[in-house]
Amino acid sequence: MAIESPVSGQVHVTHSGKTGNGPGVDHSIIKRADGVFVDPSLLGATFQAAVSNLFASNSFFVGVDYPVFIKALYVYDQDQPRAQGGEAPIRFAADIASFDTERRALYKSIKVSRGKAEYYFEPVYLPGQSQPGATAAPARLDFDEFVADMWGKGLRFGIDAAAVRNAIESGNAGRVVVAQQLDPVPGVDAHIVEVASDLRRSDAPRLLAGGRLDLMSFQNRFPQIKKGVRLLKKVARKDGVPGFELSGLVLMPPLPSDLDLGQMAGPGTAIENSAEGEFLVAQLSGFLNADDKTHQLSVGDKIVSREGVSVRTTGNLQLAGDYEEFGEVQEKRVIEGGNITVHADVFGNIVSRGGAITLNGNLVGGTATNAAGNIELKGVASGAVLQTRDGEITMARADNCIISGSRVVIEHAANCEIIADEVVIVRAEGCAVAARKILIESAGPRKQSEMLVFALLPDSSKIDKQIEEFNARVSESAAAMDKLRLEMDALTQLPEVRSYLMLAGKINKKELTLTPAQEPQFRKMALAAGPTLKAIGKVALDLKKMDESRQAVLQMVAALLEQKNAASGSAHVTVNIIEGDTTVRVMKFDPDGSRPYDLASKDIKSRLRGLSNDEKLFAASCGSFDWACGQ
Repeated sequence: MAIESPVSGQVHVTHSGKTGNGPGVDHSIIKRADGVFVDPSLLGATFQAAVSNLFASNSFFVGVDYPVFIKALYVYDQDQPRAQGGEAPIRFAADIASFDTERRALYKSIKVSRGKAEYYFEPVYLPGQSQPGATAAPARLDFDEFVADMWGKGLRFGIDAAAVRNAIESGNAGRVVVAQQLDPVPGVDAHIVEVASDLRRSDAPRLLAGGRLDLMSFQNRFPQIKKGVRLLKKVARKDGVPGFELSGLVLMPPLPSDLDLGQMAGPGTAIENSAEGEFLVAQLSGFLNADDKTHQLSVGDKIVSREGVSVRTTGNLQLAGDYEEFGEVQEKRVIEGGNITVHADVFGNIVSRGGAITLNGNLVGGTATNAAGNIELKGVASGAVLQTRDGEITMARADNCIISGSRVVIEHAANCEIIADEVVIVRAEGCAVAARKILIESAGPRKQSEMLVFALLPDSSKIDKQIEEFNARVSESAAAMDKLRLEMDALTQLPEVRSYLMLAGKINKKELTLTPAQEPQFRKMALAAGPTLKAIGKVALDLKKMDESRQAVLQMVAALLEQKNAASGSAHVTVNIIEGDTTVRVMKFDPDGSRPYDLASKDIKSRLRGLSNDEKLFAASCGSFDWACGQ
């Protein structure tokens, strides 16, 4: 018996299949004349309990809309927000009917394996009831009854309504997959997205003037970033969607992993939180560097690379800032920049426009040149060229190398050509060394290579020629001055001049006072000696000018002599231990030209190893040698 609600006109159904407000009435299921509904505020677990009770009371839903029915049971659970009233009930079936016991017997068990349920469909029969001994009557399964019966057998989710209905309609015998579990949809892990357009390098060939391409260089191998630019954005993790087993149990997806964007913030970057999200931002302008070990991004004046320099990775590099490389530098590849540090071996060419070159590995067959700065090699140099125009070269070991610089310091050098202003070597074997100051602890030949030492002395021939010319001018001036003195003596010895000069001298000294009668006579004497006195004054003036010019030339001669002695006197060669044939010679150079160690590498070798006619200072196979210019 159905009881109409005085408020909504709804009919509530008891779990026994009868209508009314008797025991077991569940308020979540609503039966009305236009169908069976569920209260939208009681979906999920509450509705599941009501359905279980209804099916257990031998009732089932007629004309069930299975997708709506399942959604009402499982898509919404107790963790989801509930409707607050005022929402229309959800229709999921047409009616509720009792499940006849004989018809329930028509439904067999199911086979569940690996998230799938199989049912064997075959012809079914109802037992004969019209009279004793009657045969069973053919029957037909019903989808609505199938849903209710399978619920009691544990199949409460995932029935394939179309497959079941097709199998019933066909009447064919066979095993059919009637249900599948719903696998959970994995969530999305928190991840990083790039938001700056300049993060990616360009490995396209560099465009040269005139439209030509440099196939050995890339356009933008090391991106530059401006201050305040957002580099990366953290995208928060997104939870997955739960699935359901055939029994209706929830299959929870794994929890997506999170990440800390702050761990990627290296020097020159910071974390920025805004309404748009969490970002990694550049705090200054510079080069972007990524550390593969720490996974940090940093922005600074120095470029840091860990991939090495080769045709494949970088091509030739022409850099505006400092550079640090952890990988190898391939043969014939070029790195040009300011301060350059390479931690691995170098087989190519390192060029600094004015900074420090630091090579922590070996330099093999390559070059390291610096326009103005130091070069430090901690490994071994072999068949290499190291040159700096204004700086110090410090090395542990050098074999078959050409080395030049302001100052060169080597622990062990073999078969090398070395030229500098100052050279310090602990052990030298078969080398050709030229410098103004040389200190070698131990020296000797090596196989077929001689041990040659050259003391650099400025070529003073030009100064000597100038001094000779100036001395000639001094001699000429002296002769001319002697001639003028003789001429002056001759003029002063004339009687009228001598008498006048003697009398004028006494008058000036007030040794004699003229009377008024004597004054006209004195004036007459002055008039007579006047032309001669004028000639004497001219000779005296010429003599003074010539003496001033002579003194200026003598000062220039003294300056040239001082310059010559200073340049020559600074040369000093010391070899403490001679272990084999060693020759020490003088090597002259033009002090007015370029510095002797600014030669090209090929010229250095030919200069030091070529035949020399310079003055020999020493040649012996043992002992020691200590020489200073002028001693």
